[in-house]
Amino acid sequence: MADLDNNAGENVYNTIDTKSIEWDLSHNPKLGVDLGRLMLRKDPDSGSEIRMIRYPKGVLNPEHTHPCGHGIFVLEGKLRTHKGVYGPGTWVWFPQGETMEHGATDEGDMVGIFITDGAFEIHYNDEK
Repeated sequence: MADLDNNAGENVYNTIDTKSIEWDLSHNPKLGVDLGRLMLRKDPDSGSEIRMIRYPKGVLNPEHTHPCGHGIFVLEGKLRTHKGVYGPGTWVWFPQGETMEHGATDEGDMVGIFITDGAFEIHYNDEK
């Protein structure tokens, strides 16, 4: 994650100008692409996270689960999931342990705010 020097994991007041910071590129070997991530806050006790994410046009994260619930608030583009396609202003919640797919449509990149209710891990169904 970017070294933002913004106390992202501490319980202090802070601000982050997301338009003036370079996003981290996290290579996903399963997808063979770089996904954009910008950590906004990570709770040091629970491991819960708030970050911005960017899925490139046409990239779909295949069937997987997480040991935490998480949501995505769509800011730009469209979020494609296993249950539908959602545009800007939509909040989508994925319950803990649910098998899911999500990513961007073929129309363009998807940018969203990603929030977890616990420590984040990803488990692809074909790796079990």
